[in-house]
Parts: sequence; structure tokens; C-alpha cells
Amino acid sequence: MSAAASYLALTKPRLLPLVLFSGLPALVLAAGGWPDPAVVGVILLGTSLAAGAANVLNSYLERDLDARMERTALRPLPSGRLRPAGALAFGLVLSALGTGLLWRFASPAAAWIALAAILFYVFVYTLWLKPRTPFAVVVGGVSGAIAPLIADAAIDGHVGIAGWLLFAIIFIWQPPHFYAIALYRRQDYASAGFPMLHDRIGEEATRRRVLYWIAVLLPVTLLPCALGLLGATYGIAAAALGGWFLHGGVVLWRERTPAAARRLFLVSLAYLMGTFAAMIVDLAIRA
Repeated sequence: MSAAASYLALTKPRLLPLVLFSGLPALVLAAGGWPDPAVVGVILLGTSLAAGAANVLNSYLERDLDARMERTALRPLPSGRLRPAGALAFGLVLSALGTGLLWRFASPAAAWIALAAILFYVFVYTLWLKPRTPFAVVVGGVSGAIAPLIADAAIDGHVGIAGWLLFAIIFIWQPPHFYAIALYRRQDYASAGFPMLHDRIGEEATRRRVLYWIAVLLPVTLLPCALGLLGATYGIAAAALGGWFLHGGVVLWRERTPAAARRLFLVSLAYLMGTFAAMIVDLAIRA
């Protein structure tokens, strides 16, 4: 792998679709229509750079722990392909570029939200909560769900109901998604010494928590329809996808196997991408 590819890997580019898929409908809803493509592009670019910066800095801080885990041991830093100092500098540069683009071409509010998300992810989640409490996943979800808030604030300098609703969808989605990962990667997390929910309350109770979170998520995904922000195309898709996600949670609760946890993890990814894709399709139809 080339050095450029290794630096790109630090940004965790597989997470980029979430930024794009959640940021775009927030932009359209906040603007009351489809903004100029150039505006959309620069806002999503700035948001993506900020998200990538947070991931790079997280990788820098957790490089020694990543070396203990099978699924992360071959990442650029624990494998020795990149030097830590270079990764740190790269993360800081991306932070400056992302927030700078948002400040210059969107709004200061969007830039401040992006900067706050980076700092929260690095200092509150990575350094403080994650090594100490299994509930870090819930609190840390603030940073993972921030793209709609940035996009909404980028339009007119403040966050409206659309941004908060899309934020809530991602925020509530994250616990069942990450609990599924933890259940089928239990040994990996134990090797790194991270406190996990199943170690605190047991696997059975963790599976119930997965169901609880999914059950809370489903009505929240339908609120955009109830408030008139989105139409029937999105509503039907959201209900169908929600039923699929809930079924996966029920299967996990009944089967109690790592294989079921892994299947739910994959379903959760498809569910979230499908939900935001349905938003985009609905907005395109109604344009």
C-alpha cells in the first residue's frame, strides 16, 4: 500500500457515505429546495474533511490499542506503515481545511459545529469515555451524528428541525449498530481492554438493549413525514427498512450467536444508507 493510500485509510473512507447521505437531505430541507451544486459540493467536502480529521486523530491516539485487536492490527499506524507524527500532522491539517472551508464558503456556525465535533470525538469520547465506560458509545454518538447539523447550519447559520431530526436518527441508530459489533467482536475488544456493555450487564441484557434502541428509532424515522418535511415515498421505505432492522434485532435476541450479531451489524449499515437514500429520492421526486 502506498503512503497516500495509507493516509487515506486513516480517514476511514468507508464512513464517508454516511456523511454524504445524511448531509445532502439536511441541506435540501434547510434550503427549502435543491441548492446550487457548487454550494452542496463545498459544504459536503468541508464536512467530510472534518469527519476524516476526527478519524485520523482517533487512529493516532488509539494506535497502541489497535495493535492488540485482530480487526485493526493491520491499520497504517499499528502496522508501522506510517509514523505517528505524520498521522498527527495530517489530522490537524484536515481539521484546519475542513473547518476553514465551512467558515469561508458556508457559515461560521457550521465551522464551529464541525470543530466542536472534532474536539468532542478526540477529547471526550476517545481519551476520556471510551477507556472508562461502556456507555461511551451512546455519548460518543453525538460526533457520529453531526453531519446533518453542520449541513443545516451551513445554509442560514442556525440548525432547524430538519437537522435535529436527521441528527436524532443517526444518534439513536448508533448504539444497536455498535453493540452488534461488540457482540461478535467480543474477544477483540477484550484484548484491547475496552469496557463493553456486555461485560457490565451481560450479553442477554445487551441484546435487549439492541431491541429497545431499534424500537425507539423506528417512530423517530417517521417524524419527518408527520411534520410534512418528507412524503409517502420516504415514509413507506422508512417503515419497511425499520421492520427489517427490527427483525434483525429479534433474530439476535433469539439466536444469541456471534453470527446473528454480525448479520445485524450488516443489516444496520444497509438500513441507515437505505433510509437516507429514501430521503434523497423523496426530495428529488418532490422537487
